[in-house]
Amino acid sequence: MKISKKPSDHIFNYRELEKNRLLLSLIITIIVLIIEILGSILSNSIALLSDAGHMFTHAFAISTGLFAIFLARKPLCSHKTFGLYRAEILAAFINGIFLLVIVGFIIYEAILRILYPVNIDSLFMIITALIGLFVNIASILILHGSHKEDLNIKGVFYHMIGDAISSIGVVFASIIIYFTDYLYIDPFLSFLISFLIIIWAIKILKESGRILLEMTPKDININMIEQDLKNKFKPIINVNHTHLWTITSEIFILTTHIQIRDISNQDELIDNISNYLHKKYNIRESTIQITYSSEIKVCKI
Repeated sequence: MKISKKPSDHIFNYRELEKNRLLLSLIITIIVLIIEILGSILSNSIALLSDAGHMFTHAFAISTGLFAIFLARKPLCSHKTFGLYRAEILAAFINGIFLLVIVGFIIYEAILRILYPVNIDSLFMIITALIGLFVNIASILILHGSHKEDLNIKGVFYHMIGDAISSIGVVFASIIIYFTDYLYIDPFLSFLISFLIIIWAIKILKESGRILLEMTPKDININMIEQDLKNKFKPIINVNHTHLWTITSEIFILTTHIQIRDISNQDELIDNISNYLHKKYNIRESTIQITYSSEIKVCKI
């Protein structure tokens, strides 16, 4: 058996830029969170309070993401052979669960406002919501691009999008209240915000849960890879017992057994296969067992 892999510094690359972006976004979020809490108290707006609650989950998500990045920087050792990069996925999963908890609170408060309407200072509500909206847009721009490759960052990014949408809704609701005194738009908007939060929370939970359960990465088929290797490399007779899973976003690990014809240079073949898997399927590390026999003994689960 031979283990072929890319250099560890390439596999486990700590993104300093993402950490700085998260930290800047956290500072901005905490400032706006305080403003929105004060604004919701002074204006009596449950929609603004729900937006502040969502902003709190945003701050929690960023803090969890930063902590996960800190853990991911811990060096490899004999009992953490892949490091703690999976902490980023665990952070995303926790953020998804926490979003659902916040939704429950928002819905409960919105129902109370329908049963017992209160007067709302719509002008103060508009000003506070606009401040929140501008800051949300700034945060989205800060992390734009990073969310495409890192599930941990993606979880935070969805929080930001949700915050921006809810802030827009609060602005429109406050305008409607200002001109019509229709107070029920406030809790109704909270229901809409809650629905959007639920959608994003479920998406994050599904993606992070798939990784935590070590399922095959989405859009990659094991049978397709095995057949592709047989077609690409002539010495290969058969490929089986292939396992593929994800350590963290965009870091795929593969193990497989390959039956080959008798050749003079196994190392070169393994190196070529490893490079091919990395180039075509983004598999960063592969463990390949070579055999000449069709009878390969493996552990049965």
